[in-house]
Amino acid sequence: MHIFPKISLRPEVENYLKESFLNKEVVSASSKQEAERKFEALLTQLSHPPSFTTVRVNTHLASVQYVRGLLHEELQKQFSGFSVPVLQHPALPDVLLIPVTGPRKNIVKQQCEVIVGAQCGNAVLRGAHVYVPGIVSASKFMKAGDVISVYSDIKGKCKKGAKEFDGTKVFLGNGISELSRKDLFSGLPDLRGIGIRMTEPIYLSPSFDNVLPSYLFLQNLPSAVVAHVLNPQPGEKILDLCAAPGGKTTHIAALMQDRGEVIALDKILTKVEKLKQNASLLGLHSIRAFCFDATKALKLDTIDDTEGAPPFLPESFDRILLDAPCSGMGQRPNMACTWTLKEVTSYQPLQRKLMNVAIQLLKPGGVLVYSTCTITLAENEEQVAWALRTFPCLQLQSQEPQIGGEGMVGAGLPLEQLKQLQRFDPSAVPLQNRNTDSLRDASREDMIWLANKDCIGFFIAKFLKCKSTEEVSGK
Repeated sequence: MHIFPKISLRPEVENYLKESFLNKEVVSASSKQEAERKFEALLTQLSHPPSFTTVRVNTHLASVQYVRGLLHEELQKQFSGFSVPVLQHPALPDVLLIPVTGPRKNIVKQQCEVIVGAQCGNAVLRGAHVYVPGIVSASKFMKAGDVISVYSDIKGKCKKGAKEFDGTKVFLGNGISELSRKDLFSGLPDLRGIGIRMTEPIYLSPSFDNVLPSYLFLQNLPSAVVAHVLNPQPGEKILDLCAAPGGKTTHIAALMQDRGEVIALDKILTKVEKLKQNASLLGLHSIRAFCFDATKALKLDTIDDTEGAPPFLPESFDRILLDAPCSGMGQRPNMACTWTLKEVTSYQPLQRKLMNVAIQLLKPGGVLVYSTCTITLAENEEQVAWALRTFPCLQLQSQEPQIGGEGMVGAGLPLEQLKQLQRFDPSAVPLQNRNTDSLRDASREDMIWLANKDCIGFFIAKFLKCKSTEEVSGK
């Protein structure tokens, strides 16, 4: 059962994805009909939110049980006394899961409408209020305090400031306007804050706007798996190559008990500043963040002393996380992607460049974890196959915890290696209508299983560097 259309893609992008998901190995492993069914299910799932909101507890400042109690009290307030379960993940002890209910069918649409951009709409479906910068248009006579129906302009066709819009739009629920139309479009460039406070969202998700900010980090479940797979130890020197906004960086520091050194790189200054703010808010002091292009992080000579700043000498780090820039095709909810095929396929060379740098910066015996939030074969399994061919010093490793499914066939990797990968596939479970009754009847085990399966599209590979890069290249 679904209420939104499948994700809208350019025809050449959809064909490109379909070709991967219906490759010869996939079709021979099941059937063409089954592969087509799974692919269509994937496109539909991508336009809907995951079944659970996932938050990571900052164990550096407080225990999981203490924060869980505070969060339960907060949710009681948000949901007017309705008891929403807060589950601790059995394999990820610092992760809490809150079920999302919906889609709700009995919401009465209002005459007064607000149109928001697609990105804003995606955030609303995951529990956010509507912030002023996300509002594209509003009905002619809208006043502060009016009950408003909120719609997402998924194809970006609505003109800023329009009084009505008859294009493709998706209903997100109702809210109360904090501002009048005149206030919204008065021309003030610095207007910020909440524009519509959502009161009847079509999916009921908790809002984390300034909720326990020192104790909680809002994070998709597979993203929280990554740092556990890296398994950082106190006292180690760890590099996060593409770090901002710092969810995985701060997780690494917390798992190390804030003892050791976590170097975080990102080439966008505003993102680095945000990372530093997050580290400060979470009380983590082992993180050193630099605005630096990670493709240039390898120092090729020893003449200049950079005093611990990038670039770095070869084989300087015990563990490295490469959460690579990617096409982001696994993000949910995402009702429309306007990217061209050239844009979607542009990441593979950059990922390989970053992988080359990471492998040279890793100590022999060190661990490299590669991850993306995309579903393409080219950015995931094909990259693993390329890395193993290109760098004889690398060995693929099994992962702990193993929560996602095995890798997808089609890149020439044997089954044994596919089982060592983690691919989180949203098409693994059918869409469900989740209401309060189904929550009440569901067992804890069933809810954990659903949270593991019905999440964003994601990929994780773990490598061990067996020998020095110089030793291998010298042979």
